[in-house]
Amino acid sequence: MAIRVGVQADSQDECAEGLALLVDAGFVPVMLPKLLTDNRWMARAVPARTTKAPAVDDGRSKRPASSEEKTA
Repeated sequence: MAIRVGVQADSQDECAEGLALLVDAGFVPVMLPKLLTDNRWMARAVPARTTKAPAVDDGRSKRPASSEEKTA
């Protein structure tokens, strides 16, 4: 899957906490907290196959009401 999110943190515990928040939101860990060469911690997760993106109402998805909806 091409969509992935990462957690960058200053400590392993902080990174694990961020990853836990992603798991609670329906993501699946693909890289557990790992210390990088520049003394940062990183973890990654991907959306679970059953996770749906939240609906975004940006005003562009509005369609005209049908005649049935207007009379209801």
